[in-house]
Amino acid sequence: MAVQVLIPTPLQKFTNNEASVELEAGSVAALVEALEGRFPGIRARLCDDSGKLRRFLNIYVNSEDIRFLDNETTSLSDGDEVSIVPAVAGG
Repeated sequence: MAVQVLIPTPLQKFTNNEASVELEAGSVAALVEALEGRFPGIRARLCDDSGKLRRFLNIYVNSEDIRFLDNETTSLSDGDEVSIVPAVAGG
């Protein structure tokens, strides 16, 4: 099932400057693996040393935050849109 992934500007250097990519994946975890397969090295930017998604990244599936769904096991369907949004902090 093909999903559209919106890549934030800071990560586009890992995706050959592509702002949006289409990949096959049935879950968010599988999507991270698909991204790594197509763009080696991007997983290290998305996941910590234990393999969990980094805390400063927000992942949305069709505008729904995966933290309120099933986190990395959130299912993906054909045509879904996944947004990777770096958290913004400041003071």
